[in-house]
Amino acid sequence: MTIAVLAAEGEITPGEHWTVEVAGLTLNMDTILATVIAGGIVMGLGLYMAGRATKGRPTKLQLAFEALTTWVQGQVRDGLGLKAPTGLVGFGFTLFSFILISNWLAALPTEHILPPPTADVNLVYAMTICVFVWLNVWAIRHSPKHYVKHWVEPYAFLAPIEIITLYFARPLSLSLRLFGNIFAGGIMVSVIALLPSYILWLPNAGWKLFDMFIGAIQALIFTLLTIIYFSEYAGEEEEAH
Repeated sequence: MTIAVLAAEGEITPGEHWTVEVAGLTLNMDTILATVIAGGIVMGLGLYMAGRATKGRPTKLQLAFEALTTWVQGQVRDGLGLKAPTGLVGFGFTLFSFILISNWLAALPTEHILPPPTADVNLVYAMTICVFVWLNVWAIRHSPKHYVKHWVEPYAFLAPIEIITLYFARPLSLSLRLFGNIFAGGIMVSVIALLPSYILWLPNAGWKLFDMFIGAIQALIFTLLTIIYFSEYAGEEEEAH
């Protein structure tokens, strides 16, 4: 049977959420709870590392943190050099860590109760808005002339296309790429769950591992594209910290 048929029969319910109405607003409580959990894990690991980091014999967790920080610093330095806004390295690190942990919540057996928050387009849109608001505010404050000039190069008549690309196409592609992959992974796990129990563990375990790999790749792409977008508006004064 196809996914559409299974969904119609109620055996697969992609996109459904545990909701609560507050002041006329519908809140997806499973997304909110999963976001809090993912954020809490990132903050907890960060505080743990801040209190126990050492130069002598670093733990595997510390090495992972240092490797991720070095990668983000390298991407920022290669893309912006001395022109990066202060805090972009920390933002990139946090963005990657949060998206990775959020995506990897799909590996837990509670996925049908608490799906990864990145499978909810509302959270992905919110993250994308944060990225592009900060990007545009920094670009305008940093170099207003370069910000406007970016629209009209190489030809002024292409400005409407450039504006549509910057303010609509890029935010949509950045958000829907992440959402689509994580959401599709959830649907595939639901389909696999319909297999007979005596063969369920094998394809389900394999798909979970593949799903975690895709989750890591999507976190990497989202963070890398964020840095690339900033590099397009770089000036020359600020140093990456």
